[in-house]
Amino acid sequence: MVAGQQGAFTFVLHSHIPYTRLAGRWPHGEEWIHEAAVETYIPLLNTLYDLRDANVPFRLTLGITPVLAEQLADADILAHLEQYLDAKIAACAADRAYYAAPGTADPTLSALAARFQREFAAVKTAFQNRFKRDLIGAFRQLQDDGYLDILTSAATHAYLPLLSRDSSLRAQLLTGIHTHERLFGRKPTGIWLPECAYRPAYVSDDGVQRQGLEALLAEFGLRYFFSETHAITGGQPVGVAAGEVIGPYGSIQRRYVIPPSRAGGIPARAASIFRAYDAANAADGGNPSGVAVIGRNNVVAMQVWSAELGYPGDFDYREFHKRAGTSGMRYWRVTGVKLDLAQKDMYHPEWAAIKIDQHAEHFAHVIGDQLRDFRAQANGEFGLVAANFDTELFGHWWHEGVEWLGNVLRHLAVSREIQLMTAAEYLDAHPPAETLMIPESSWGSGGGHFTWDNGDTHWMWPAIHEAEARMERLAAREAAPESDEEQVLAQAARELLLAQSSDWSFLVTTGQAREYAIQRFSTHMERFDRLADSLEAGQPDQSLSDSYRTLDNLFADIDYRVFRGV
Repeated sequence: MVAGQQGAFTFVLHSHIPYTRLAGRWPHGEEWIHEAAVETYIPLLNTLYDLRDANVPFRLTLGITPVLAEQLADADILAHLEQYLDAKIAACAADRAYYAAPGTADPTLSALAARFQREFAAVKTAFQNRFKRDLIGAFRQLQDDGYLDILTSAATHAYLPLLSRDSSLRAQLLTGIHTHERLFGRKPTGIWLPECAYRPAYVSDDGVQRQGLEALLAEFGLRYFFSETHAITGGQPVGVAAGEVIGPYGSIQRRYVIPPSRAGGIPARAASIFRAYDAANAADGGNPSGVAVIGRNNVVAMQVWSAELGYPGDFDYREFHKRAGTSGMRYWRVTGVKLDLAQKDMYHPEWAAIKIDQHAEHFAHVIGDQLRDFRAQANGEFGLVAANFDTELFGHWWHEGVEWLGNVLRHLAVSREIQLMTAAEYLDAHPPAETLMIPESSWGSGGGHFTWDNGDTHWMWPAIHEAEARMERLAAREAAPESDEEQVLAQAARELLLAQSSDWSFLVTTGQAREYAIQRFSTHMERFDRLADSLEAGQPDQSLSDSYRTLDNLFADIDYRVFRGV
């Protein structure tokens, strides 16, 4: 710690797209990952490499889920990404000509189309030349240079607390860790638990002692994870209306499947989101697990997340929801609160540029204020502000967000009060001094499981649980299977992992892609069942397995034996 510094700060960016390889393009499917790569991942890499080349000593904690990393390294995804970019460049060129022609002339729109055409072309050049079509390698280089701490996650972003077998938890975590190590060249030290969803140890209704997630993380060598604010401080989850009695285990959640042995909230407590804690192991009498938990700083995060007060809602930033009928390009600005899309004004990039740096400077001041206040209240303690966001918010949802993020890092890198650190660096310098019991929680609606298990999605969970038990039996049945049986077991494991993804229930609940999500979930379950049927009949269908492998080819080194019960 340098004299005069008040504390540390880290952005914690969570990067995730569900598995969409060869599962459709538009409106749902691979286009999700193409949009994210073009609007977020490549611009983010450009910004971070620019900072590195300018000798700006930035630090960033970046989560990349294993299922996303596999897709960003996939040859088909990358080839289709170039096709997507070519289509965007052509669409902008067509708009540029259309808005320059007599009868449809609009100089402002034509200039914007030309600008966006240049931006897409620059992204393509960076992808092909600067990063050599190797996005994973580009992130890995920043990691190796000491700028990034790259987090892993569960293999397919499964909602871990609602899985019924510890064998599935182990399979999700170990497959994720092994994939991370293969692609990034080192074992991860930290993890982003999908949806920030945590589960302590408990005894199930059939009398089985279930391990807490912290015990599994410790077993697999992971040193820390992140939680939602209320899991640290208690009280109401962020986003719950004042006076509404929900909490982590409130009445809304009890309408669903949380067992009584795991129900019951916690009151507000003195724990602070400015400290890292050792997550207590409930199965071991609340003793330290050796795994740290870091809470999201909701005050800082709401500067971006808040629909009413967040920076992305500024009137001069680009409007996300209005698109040109000719091309789907976005040529308008936010303009005002609750305006009809027809009333939106033209986007002015020069106006937005002024706001970007103003908001970056303001954000840096907010961080400083938070750290100074904590230091004054905590007798000079050196605290941490962790600002957790979905990476895709920047660039995709908030067009100017990547540039804003780069400006924030520039401001903080020269601050004499704030030390930019990765989460791992902070824990090395300031290991947890206290143990804290973390309740079952998530960053979903109401702070519990509602978003993933409710009246619209509850039907999914019995099917998942039945498949988990079936996979456990199949994996344990043969000590030394024949080659064809082993390959079918491996593909069955892939299909079950994909069916367990939290994305399918999330998309059903939110209605964003309800039918698509149901179809994807049902497809992976059907593939798993057909493979399992062949194994149980003693006739492993390698031809069927091979046909599924051409579509679902991730986790090349998967070990189905991780599904064996312990």
